[in-house]
Amino acid sequence: MADPAPASIHPSAVIEPGAQLGPGVRIGPFCVVGADVSLDAGVELISHVAVAGWTTIGAETRIWPFASIGHAPQDLKYGGERTELRIGARNMIREHVTMNPGTSGGGGATMIGDDGLFMMGAHVAHDCRVGDGVILANNATLAGHVGIGDQAVLGGLSAVHQYCRIGRGAMVGGMTGVERDVIPFGTVTGDRARLSGLNLVGLKRRGADRQQIAALRTAYDTIFHGEDGTLADRAAEVAAHPDAPPLVQELTAFLLSDSQRSFCVPG
Repeated sequence: MADPAPASIHPSAVIEPGAQLGPGVRIGPFCVVGADVSLDAGVELISHVAVAGWTTIGAETRIWPFASIGHAPQDLKYGGERTELRIGARNMIREHVTMNPGTSGGGGATMIGDDGLFMMGAHVAHDCRVGDGVILANNATLAGHVGIGDQAVLGGLSAVHQYCRIGRGAMVGGMTGVERDVIPFGTVTGDRARLSGLNLVGLKRRGADRQQIAALRTAYDTIFHGEDGTLADRAAEVAAHPDAPPLVQELTAFLLSDSQRSFCVPG
């Protein structure tokens, strides 16, 4: 078996003593990598990338010029204590993206999953939890303590308020301000986000079963357009149905779980 390829480092890059570089790491011109940074196998910093703090970046992730990764969180309560930023594998982090580590008051870590795309100027603030396959389009921004489910898509110039949750497979329209939780598979739009339906295009692209999609549409109509009881009452009634398929169970579990925010509902 051949020895793994060594790291390739441009002469103009600054790698502080203590940084851990996996096999095949490529670091381009004018990058700066801090002493407590760990880059897994095959990570590429194309050029002019600054990675700081206690930051771990997963295998085969690529980072484009002028991204700022792992620098101190933008929280006035932060006092320099050790907190972490953990980025998964095979992410694409484009130009001018900023990602901050956690704070002691928020669990101490910002965590980003695998296979995400973070387009130019996107921002992930302290203590966020971002799932797998997430897309943040140009200049989409997450405030602190935001949770983003797998395969969610946030349109350009959108913004998510702190402590909000965006459910799996949801779609946030461009220039939308999200102040409330967005249900799994939901689509929200507007100056202040209003629920405009289900993300049917996304469900079909991911191969969701037609019968499950039909059941989800029925559950959506019952919960958000029904007239009996409160939204929570209707969600509980749908959840109690013995034949509720997995997508419906995921929707009702999201609605019935604890949250620090209310929910986006139809306008």
